[in-house]
Amino acid sequence: MNVSRSPQDGDVMGEDGKLVVPEHVADAIRTLIRWAGDDPTREGLLDTPRRVARAWREYCAGYGDDPAHHLSRIFEEVGGYDEIVLLKDIPFQSHCEHHMAPIIGRAHIAYLPRNHVVGISKLARVLHAYARRLQVQERLTAEVADCIWSGLKPHGVAVVIEASHACMSARGVRTPGVAMVTSRMMGVFRDDERSRKEVLALMGLKGRT
Repeated sequence: MNVSRSPQDGDVMGEDGKLVVPEHVADAIRTLIRWAGDDPTREGLLDTPRRVARAWREYCAGYGDDPAHHLSRIFEEVGGYDEIVLLKDIPFQSHCEHHMAPIIGRAHIAYLPRNHVVGISKLARVLHAYARRLQVQERLTAEVADCIWSGLKPHGVAVVIEASHACMSARGVRTPGVAMVTSRMMGVFRDDERSRKEVLALMGLKGRT
């Protein structure tokens, strides 16, 4: 079989353009299927191990992404703009590192620029770069905020994440419809109550301090 190697992540791609799944990875998934109580050799499951492997390569694509890189191109000509920049209701998906179950939610990311701004889509790219890894929501929140703080050196950063966790809704306590909320405030949003209230109000979270 003729294959090509991607220079980005080192994965081997087949002639059909699909990721070539190493046999030991497929075998590991077959073992899990057997342990769960099914037969990996039955028709409906024959291709499942490779599908699952390719899916997890997508779910965890963030390991091959440098979040800070998305903040490397900045713009200084902003017409004197010096107010809050906010990207709200950013949908994301991640997976819990404890059970590898889905985390599905939305994030609000804001910063108060000092001398420059970044393309607004880059805030979402930073979020997705961290979300597409095995995560806990608390760390995800902190990583996004810290990256923007270090990369843009603004007056303040505010990140609020609201998400549901399948490890809680589909197993264990089995309580669906519950959202976990985490936040990280840095700079003026942490030190100045008025600034914090302003950014929370813009996020639609008025009253949370």
